[in-house]
Amino acid sequence: MSTTTGKAAQPATVQAGSGTSQSPAAGPQGRPGRKRASMGVQNTAGWLFSTPFLVLFTVFMAFPILATLLMSFTDFGLRNVTRPLDANFIGFENYVDLFGDEKFLKSLFNTAYFVVIGVPLTIFLGLVVAVLLNNGIDRARTFFRVGFYAPVVTTIVAVAVVWRFVLDPSDGLIAGLFTEVGLTPPDFLGSETLAMPSMIAMAVWRNLGTVMVLFIAGLQAIPTEVREAAKLDGAGVWHEFRRITVPLLRPTLLYATVITTIGYLNVFEEPFVMTQGGPSDSTLTVSLNMYREGFNFFHMGYASAMAYVLFVVIMGITVLQLRLLKDNTK
Repeated sequence: MSTTTGKAAQPATVQAGSGTSQSPAAGPQGRPGRKRASMGVQNTAGWLFSTPFLVLFTVFMAFPILATLLMSFTDFGLRNVTRPLDANFIGFENYVDLFGDEKFLKSLFNTAYFVVIGVPLTIFLGLVVAVLLNNGIDRARTFFRVGFYAPVVTTIVAVAVVWRFVLDPSDGLIAGLFTEVGLTPPDFLGSETLAMPSMIAMAVWRNLGTVMVLFIAGLQAIPTEVREAAKLDGAGVWHEFRRITVPLLRPTLLYATVITTIGYLNVFEEPFVMTQGGPSDSTLTVSLNMYREGFNFFHMGYASAMAYVLFVVIMGITVLQLRLLKDNTK
């Protein structure tokens, strides 16, 4: 009987054990519910704190972007004299008209010219200045950094006005220097040949500080052991720069190139203040042309189409740069 009782009691023990093993499991099964509840409260709190930004973004960014996109498919504005301010859906007519518009094609070419010349110059000179300030100049380094970066924090309109007076052919600083040596000063902003290079020079000078700061940060992030190892292996200054500094700076180079290109594609203030797009539309850019069509002639649908063409161009160039430079960073 005792043996039978012991055998009969054994499953009870197992059941009790299984019962005791289930009771702790009931606790963890209840915890996910509490975690979900706490996460729900946290998510609600996060959305509440984000509400002011979301409202501002929706009202001042998302809604205007969507409205502009829809407007680009209409003739909204004063293009239809018989029905002013009447928006009629015209499909892709604005986009088709754009690429038959000589003025728009001219502004697109001028913008490409500004970017193709200005971006490489800005990146190259910014890298040279960053290397010199990081390695070659010990004294007054802070002074030079502030000097190069000061134009960045100065209002672009003020900078453009100053440069317009500097380049003035009659009373400008450069005109005075030419007069001192007995030469006739050129009309930089009045010449179809010199107007765009003059604006590029001003843009490079102003944006040099931003690129310089980025490259200095990248140079200071390079381990000193790598440079010291290269010097011990007999690498010269140029070899060290080409084989070590530039490859390790490629992530910084990627970022600096992308943001500089986007800024140059949106160039507006320089031609607006300095030349008004002249002479003979030689400095007319897409952004300035868009401003004129939208606010001077009130061709809002047409100007919106320009904006989205420029947006597609910026997106395409940015993706291309990311692909090309990111492949080199691997």
